[in-house]
Amino acid sequence: MMTIHPLSPEDAPAVAAMRQAASAHKGEKLGPEARPMFDAMFAATAAAADVRVEAATVGGIAGFWLRVPTARPGARILYIHGGGYVLGSAEALTHFAGQIAARVGADTFVPDYRLAPEQPFPAAIDDVVAAYRGVVAEGPDRIVVVGDSAGGGLTLALLSIVAADKANGLMQPVGAAAMSPWTDLALTGDSFETRAEADPIFTRGVLQGFADMYLQGQDATNPKASPLYAQLRELPPIRVDVGDDELLLADSIRFADRAKAAGVEVTLSVWEGMPHVFQSSLGRFLAAERSVDAIGDFLRQRLTDTRIGRLPLDRDFSLS
Repeated sequence: MMTIHPLSPEDAPAVAAMRQAASAHKGEKLGPEARPMFDAMFAATAAAADVRVEAATVGGIAGFWLRVPTARPGARILYIHGGGYVLGSAEALTHFAGQIAARVGADTFVPDYRLAPEQPFPAAIDDVVAAYRGVVAEGPDRIVVVGDSAGGGLTLALLSIVAADKANGLMQPVGAAAMSPWTDLALTGDSFETRAEADPIFTRGVLQGFADMYLQGQDATNPKASPLYAQLRELPPIRVDVGDDELLLADSIRFADRAKAAGVEVTLSVWEGMPHVFQSSLGRFLAAERSVDAIGDFLRQRLTDTRIGRLPLDRDFSLS
């Protein structure tokens, strides 16, 4: 199911101001030197009330637990940050991830996966899989996975990897949410042309630079790097939110179409006038509040649905 959300009159002035401010920097190549700037941008998201941040190592991966008051027993979220596989950190995302954790009412682990170019593919996805296994090992009843941008791509790649290991008894997530996921590092989506002018932040060259630093010559269509090419059967329900004015629009639409064709329950929300990962602009865009609230509702439903439980490990099952 795809839903189009029109640009609200309340958001129009803020969007225009954002475009004007971003225009001078559109197309600038971003490498490791941009990490402090990127982290500061996400760290500026307002912290949710009463969320406690605890440094931790889960599955051998360092990161942070976000502990919420009156957390749902047995429910856990794994949040995977974005940054083109080159930027971003778990610490910088604790405020934004905490906003989702608070809305869902579940303790959340944010792993600090290794970044390129120092640690190229498959370091990031290997670390995410290790963190997921670590969360499972702590014994929760239900897990959902959330990610933004490259973290959204890692989220969707993780789902296929975990589904393939179901026969060995690995606990499956009961749902996932991806914001502006990067699903195709081969950059074949038609929105690289149709949204080239509309996107206020990225150009093809910027994303190609990220992909090159991460892949370092490896196949861009490897499903562990680009979940658009993965086996998508037997995945849990997925919610995808994406801005209509971003180069990666087609990455979301094509993934949702392929997943639906494979029998997966998919909800796709396209937000008109919105840029990449606009949800991080809580307090600035009304659409950000509405999208994050809807993501929280979706995840909370997946974690509390009484029809979903921890099934016997030797039983074949589908959650879609």
